[in-house]
Amino acid sequence: MQLQQRIYAFVKLGDFLSQFSNEIIQKKDNIEHNELFFDGFKHQLKLAREHNGWFTSENIQFAITGWVESLTEANLSKWLAPYNMENTTSKQVAIIMAGNIPLVGFHDFLSVLISGHRVLVKQSSNDKHLLPYLAKYLEFVEPEFKGAITFTEGKIENFDAVIATGSNNTARYFEYYFKGKPSIIRNNRNSVAVITGNETETDFKNLSEDIFRYYGLGCRNVSKLFLPKNYNFDAFFNGMYHWHNIIDKAKYANNYDYNKAVYLMSEFDMLENGFLMIKEDASYASPIATVFYEFYEGLDQLKEKLEADSSRIQCIVSNGFTENEIAFGATQKPQLWDYADSVDSIEFLLAIS
Repeated sequence: MQLQQRIYAFVKLGDFLSQFSNEIIQKKDNIEHNELFFDGFKHQLKLAREHNGWFTSENIQFAITGWVESLTEANLSKWLAPYNMENTTSKQVAIIMAGNIPLVGFHDFLSVLISGHRVLVKQSSNDKHLLPYLAKYLEFVEPEFKGAITFTEGKIENFDAVIATGSNNTARYFEYYFKGKPSIIRNNRNSVAVITGNETETDFKNLSEDIFRYYGLGCRNVSKLFLPKNYNFDAFFNGMYHWHNIIDKAKYANNYDYNKAVYLMSEFDMLENGFLMIKEDASYASPIATVFYEFYEGLDQLKEKLEADSSRIQCIVSNGFTENEIAFGATQKPQLWDYADSVDSIEFLLAIS
């Protein structure tokens, strides 16, 4: 199968998904194989919501919208232009996926297939309904994908390379278990925001998206703030108010109440506004409904710290602080070329060809 065939297949998948990227699902007349797949995918969305309480309609829709925007011929061609995709030898690449946010493993799935390899997918039990159905759609729009996509719930076997995502503990297991194979092993990372005191009201409103989207469960969610000494939190809390209705979600509210009770019983100092707590803490990973913060002496010193801790950080949200920063409000809208952990998965996949 030629690269352009693979690109066209994913463009058609993006067109199919566009029907589900708005609050009101709307069937379109010009989508290939819609008579076979439209109602079925609506059912898979329902199953995904029922199976995982964190997968609300809003969050699934947000994830789908991101992929609709990415799966265009222009974006796919721009992404792949720097690589030599000719004369590749197809290999079997295993993917072990996380399940913290909807379709979180889709980029790896796309990367393996678009580079000409076959994919063996082991999904998280938390996110098992959407991708297999989309894979079946791909096989219909491009029959040469048949036989190139396999899902398994058992032991990963008969593969040439692996991309695995998990916790710090499972990552150590992956590194041992897959030590004889080419691999990308990902573990826990968190995202941070650098606040200078010059932020606008819009900046903080945008930052609320980085904090609250997907209930803060993603590695691209901001879980830690770095602040100048004696920082006044009023502007920050005003910006967060945009998301105050999140406390109406039962799973989030339960976590908020539990973590607040823990902090109060432990007599920890913290600030809260009824739906978010902030606590001074050196850790990067904060519990749901909580953001940690830490004061810095100077920006140069902070740059040295974040560089030293780079293996623990996914994104740095700031304005003019560092070269590879992410703009306020943009962490959950990565481009195809924004690789997790800054590891170029296409380069890795081409190297095993």
